[in-house]
Amino acid sequence: MGKSYSLDLRERVFAFVGCGGSRRQAADHFDVSPSFAVKLCRRREKTGSLEPAKQGRPLGGGKLAGHRDFLTAQVEKRPDITMPELAALLEAERGVKTSPASLSRLLCRAGFTYKKNAAGGGARTR
Repeated sequence: MGKSYSLDLRERVFAFVGCGGSRRQAADHFDVSPSFAVKLCRRREKTGSLEPAKQGRPLGGGKLAGHRDFLTAQVEKRPDITMPELAALLEAERGVKTSPASLSRLLCRAGFTYKKNAAGGGARTR
């Protein structure tokens, strides 16, 4: 994902346009794309701010967020459950199809880690 232009540059581009320059002239002068200057002025008109918008997806969402308690309870009940088994259980009981990797990421965020034992097996622990 690209990085936003600094607020200082945004203010200078907008000030250039405010002093009578066109948006395309401002883009040439400050070596930015014309679409940036046009969108910046449009953003100022709409919101009154030159601040860049938030980027990325908000945290905590996703289709597994509502099933987190169910999944952690299943892992606490049976710590040696594999991710494909957990995915099959989730699909059978809740009707939600997901990948084992997504389940693993959710459990890691919930504080679970995978520990191997001397016998070559392993179990998830908190």
